[in-house]
Amino acid sequence: MKVSGFTFLRNAEKLGYPFAESIRSILPIVDEFIVALGPSEDETERKILEIGDSKIRILHTQWNERIRNDLNIKGFIYGQQKSIALFNCTGDWAFYLEGDEVVHEEDLPKIQEVMRQQLDNRKVEALYFEYIHFYGNKNTYVWSPSWYRTAPRIVRNNIAVWAPKGLFFIVMENKRKGRYPKAASAGARIFHYGNIRTQEQWDLKTQAVYKFWSDVPKPFTYGNTDPQNLKPFIGTHPRVVQAWLPPADGLFQALPGRKLTFADRRHRLMARFEKWFGVDLTHKHYTRVA
Repeated sequence: MKVSGFTFLRNAEKLGYPFAESIRSILPIVDEFIVALGPSEDETERKILEIGDSKIRILHTQWNERIRNDLNIKGFIYGQQKSIALFNCTGDWAFYLEGDEVVHEEDLPKIQEVMRQQLDNRKVEALYFEYIHFYGNKNTYVWSPSWYRTAPRIVRNNIAVWAPKGLFFIVMENKRKGRYPKAASAGARIFHYGNIRTQEQWDLKTQAVYKFWSDVPKPFTYGNTDPQNLKPFIGTHPRVVQAWLPPADGLFQALPGRKLTFADRRHRLMARFEKWFGVDLTHKHYTRVA
């Protein structure tokens, strides 16, 4: 069994991604790691090279700065870059991580075993992970129907699969029709750290990428969330990311006096429904198979 890892990056150091830690987190279980690296004005490439692992292969890419954002598939440039990296993978499985996603070392043997078990099972086209979305600091994560709790991150690499957007994959049934992949559980977690960068880095990211999504930037402000969404994290962070994590005490606090929005109230109602009936109402970009 051969396993490829892959990602796409651009100015990841300047925008506050723990991208080197992300790559290092799965190097022990992959045979190669493909990085589609867009034009960067920071130290992203140097930090990738400093990892010093021959498994890593950098593909220098261009970004279409003029791509339209008024179509149904917004953020298509992300899908292009993700697919470039995927199409250069040579493994039986292709393991995708975004630059702010890290895998815990405790989960690596589980992931390897599931990939071996499912290697010859053609019904399984992908493996999905449980997500922990950290928010504000390393002690706080978000739990809400408005935040996806699972997502496929490993796809079978001998089928017609690509990425129309950064978040998900599409399996092509024929030249005109695609669908979400059929996925089984990887039995593992993704630690998502994209929401604990500094506010300054968030503002830089907004200015850098909004044009691929809309004509007007949508500012992000820490704490502008329903306080019921913020939960204390009890557990250990992956070893590779611990030095990167900023020091923090206690639970991150939502903005004082913030009024609940219509969306907040709707998601609170959905959360109650989930608790009452034992269901998960979050969006899933896959079809679950046994």
